[in-house]
Amino acid sequence: MDRKELGSNIFETSHITGEFLLRSGQISNEYFDKYLFESNPDLLKVIAEEMTAQIPEGTEILAGLEMGGIPIATAISFETGLPTIFVRKKAKEYGTKKLAEGIDFKGKNVLIIEDVVTTGGQIIKSAQDLRDLGAEISSVQCVIVRDPKAFDNLAAAGLKLLPLFTMEELKKFVGL
Repeated sequence: MDRKELGSNIFETSHITGEFLLRSGQISNEYFDKYLFESNPDLLKVIAEEMTAQIPEGTEILAGLEMGGIPIATAISFETGLPTIFVRKKAKEYGTKKLAEGIDFKGKNVLIIEDVVTTGGQIIKSAQDLRDLGAEISSVQCVIVRDPKAFDNLAAAGLKLLPLFTMEELKKFVGL
């Protein structure tokens, strides 16, 4: 599957129309349901293969962010053999009370994995939380960047954003 076909498949699988209440409180007549491409094993496998080619040299651990980054990080882990940690938005308040589940990442070069990035706010917070716990983080990989401002927002936090696609590319691939 070439790049255009992959992008078209992601868009066609995940773009839905109707009436949707957005997190911002606005109503939209279109929605991009990222979980539809993440739950499709054939599509997820190709996404993982493509993202594997972009992994920065020296990466030791993948960090899948709750919730959408976790299946992608796991799929990339299968492709690369790199271990994965699973990162919560906040540490759980019971049991081990961990922010991130999995192997020890202190002092390791960690690559954050996310599905779709709009502003990057949660990524910045999660990266700082992981850094506070000893992770070395300089890059973030994602499937789609919705808003180009995310590049500047993440750069200001010392993070390089490595997207597989921009939303503009996906729309262009399907003729929108």
